[in-house]
Amino acid sequence: MSFPLAHLLPQSTGWLPTWQLVVAVAALFNTAQNFATLKLTRRIYNNVVPTTVTALQARTFAIWTLTSAVIRLYAAYNIHSKPIYDMALLSYLFAFAHFSTELLIFRTAKLSGPVLSPVIVSTTSLVWMLTQYDHYVRR
Repeated sequence: MSFPLAHLLPQSTGWLPTWQLVVAVAALFNTAQNFATLKLTRRIYNNVVPTTVTALQARTFAIWTLTSAVIRLYAAYNIHSKPIYDMALLSYLFAFAHFSTELLIFRTAKLSGPVLSPVIVSTTSLVWMLTQYDHYVRR
């Protein structure tokens, strides 16, 4: 029995393109929730007074997340394109740098579930993409 929507999934070999798609779709959800409410954003930046996470910050974070989602969506379907692969890789590096500095330098976040998710996703994706670079880009 085959999956009826399989033709919509990335057709490249390996799991990395599918991972890019999953992360992109999750980012689209995160974008929508940032436009709709401050609740989940305040859970990430949980080491500050809740009122310091403003609607403006949430909307800005939504656009940043949407930009990352689009890059990763393109990477899911164009995994062999060096410029797109590089942009996706850099998007994870930027996410890792952002959340690491918020945790370790600016201390706006405490190490907990809501902030662990983007740290784990960005770290895993960054390492995965670096180790698979030659497989997908330099054939």
